[in-house]
Amino acid sequence: MLTRYLTQIGRYFLMLKEVFNRPTKWSVMKPMILKEIDDLIIGSLGIVAFISFFIGGVVAIQTALNLTNPLIPRSLIAFATRQSVILEFAPTFISVIMAGKVGSFITSSIGTMRVTEQIDALEVMGVNSLNYLVFPKLIAMMLYPFVIAMSMFLGILGGWMAGVYGGLVSNEEFISGLQTDFIPFHIAYAFIKTMIYAFLLATIPSFHGYFMKGGALEVGKASTTSFVWTSVMIILMNFILTQLLLS
Repeated sequence: MLTRYLTQIGRYFLMLKEVFNRPTKWSVMKPMILKEIDDLIIGSLGIVAFISFFIGGVVAIQTALNLTNPLIPRSLIAFATRQSVILEFAPTFISVIMAGKVGSFITSSIGTMRVTEQIDALEVMGVNSLNYLVFPKLIAMMLYPFVIAMSMFLGILGGWMAGVYGGLVSNEEFISGLQTDFIPFHIAYAFIKTMIYAFLLATIPSFHGYFMKGGALEVGKASTTSFVWTSVMIILMNFILTQLLLS
């Protein structure tokens, strides 16, 4: 089994090398990149906004309900919401969700092309199929930090609305808590993680879709496998980057 995993890792890095070889003409690539931005980024804004807003509210409510000591300032509600959303929820939790939405979409779309022999047709025409299929997705996912920035904003907004309009904290206390002990590097840390997650979200599902074998049933299995491995790699990279950047 170890040999099989090492073989898969080797094929993954060979795929990455081939993605940047023999680039497709820009006139062909440009509309494909715009289509991928629409499918992968813009198409994900709705679900990200919905989840971020309400999770931010839940974090604020749960923090408030656990502040039973009257000596602890209520501004801690905003502080906990800010830290939770910026450091972990927005970059990591949303990326795991995107592994299901975006990752499954990428794997199924490329896997379907493999099943229907469209990839073989591209190779026959002399097109670098990996560059043609994966590179636009990789470029589109470079806009992924915009999604995470929106998630951060809406998560904190949801916490503010839940705290202030729920009568848990005053507006002044919440604003004060947001400004307490703010470390600008935490924003940089979140976006460094986001860029690495974006790379994983574009390449791991593409790998499982491109190298899948079988028929329509295997497309579904490949989508499930890509979601599992993308999620595992996101969690693993989260641990490594936290140790490197914050410890």
